[in-house]
This record gives sequence, C-alpha cells and structure tokens, in this order.
Amino acid sequence: MIQIENVTKTYNNSVRAVDQLNLTVNNGEIVGFIGPNGAGKTTTIKMLTGILKPDSGSVIIDGYNMSTEPLKAKQAIGYIADSPDMFLRLKGIEFMNLISDIYKVPTDVRKERIKTFASRFDLTEVLDEPMQNYSHGMRQKMMVAAALVHDPAVWILDEPLTGLDPKSAFALKTMMREHADAGNSVLFSTHVLEVAEKLCDKVIIINHGKTLFYGTLDELTARYPDMDLEKIFLEMTAHE
Repeated sequence: MIQIENVTKTYNNSVRAVDQLNLTVNNGEIVGFIGPNGAGKTTTIKMLTGILKPDSGSVIIDGYNMSTEPLKAKQAIGYIADSPDMFLRLKGIEFMNLISDIYKVPTDVRKERIKTFASRFDLTEVLDEPMQNYSHGMRQKMMVAAALVHDPAVWILDEPLTGLDPKSAFALKTMMREHADAGNSVLFSTHVLEVAEKLCDKVIIINHGKTLFYGTLDELTARYPDMDLEKIFLEMTAHE
C-alpha cells in the first residue's frame, strides 16, 4: 500500500511544487499518475521514494513511514526513474548483481530472476556488455529489470514505458497487472492517456501540485459524458 497524507513541497521558499496532496494506492490497485509538465508528478515520486523530503505531511510505504523507517520503506519499493542513464560503465549483469547485493537477494534467487527478466525483455545477449553500449530502450529495460529483481511489494514507476519497444512495453504492462492481481500496489506516471485508460484501476490527475481528480475512470467519465480521457484531461487542466 502507498499512502500520501497532506504532503507539501516548496522550492526556494516560493514555488510550491506539491500542495497538501493526499493519495492512497491500495493493495491490488494500479493507479495512473497524470498531469501536465510541471504539475508536481516527479517531485511527488521523489518524495515517495525518499529522494526528497516533504516539507510537511507523511509518506507511508507498505506500512512504513518514510521519515522514521526509511530503510524498511525503501526495501519495499521497486522504483523506475525517468532516466535510464545510470551506472553506464557497468555491464548489465554487473548492474543486476549490484542491485541484488544492495537488496540482499540470495544468489540462487537472483540468478533465476535475472534469467527470467533477461528473457522477457530480450536482454540475454547483452548482459555481458557495458550499458554505455546499449540503446536508450535497452537501458530502460535494464532499469525495469533491476528495479524488480528484489520482488518489491510496491512499484513506483516514473514514465516507465518511454523508449520501450512494443513487445517490452506489453511485457511490462502485463507484469504490472500480474503484480497488482497478486495483492500488491502500483503507481506509475504517464503521458500516454490511452495506456492509463486501458491499464489503471484508478487515476489521479494533478496540476500545480494539487489534486484535480482521484478515482475510477467510470467516476471520471461520469463527470464528463461523451468525452474521452484526453479531452477530459485537457478540459480539467485548461482552467488551472
């Protein structure tokens, strides 16, 4: 479960990126995080993962408060950042083993998971190559595999489908659904509204750090009859 309670974050004592935000992602749910550029999505995700500290409010991950039990909270998270350009001098297999070591994944377990992810994302042939030789899409797939190698209960994904080929994107979306169906929680930001419409149990739409809507797509479309999700999004954010 993911819980954000009255979270606020201000930059330079003047720019309020997130303003009294509340959000709960229950076990078994996929929630799409939607908003225009500068809406506060990435700032929120960085607070959820402990990269940034909120000015006020609390972040609870799988029952652990990020402020008071950060290690336990972070151990429960699989985080895919919005950029895959990290640790590029490492070989793919070295990077996977590094992340496995950090999360203390047993050797036999990690071998099986690395094999599974490499097969699912067509990475088997490049595991022994430095990641600086990878294409952007291959790096993104490696970040996905590394984020999930410790089998985290909570997935927090920042634009995870960007750069993925159709096969890999389908694989990740399938895994997200399987993860939620197993009783876990998934929060992911996306600019591809069609993906949110097809995959999410709920969506949260924010702008200027404030919630414009949080609920099911049926609840959202009931407010705006005869409009698709893209038109609804444009209508809601145009007046902010």
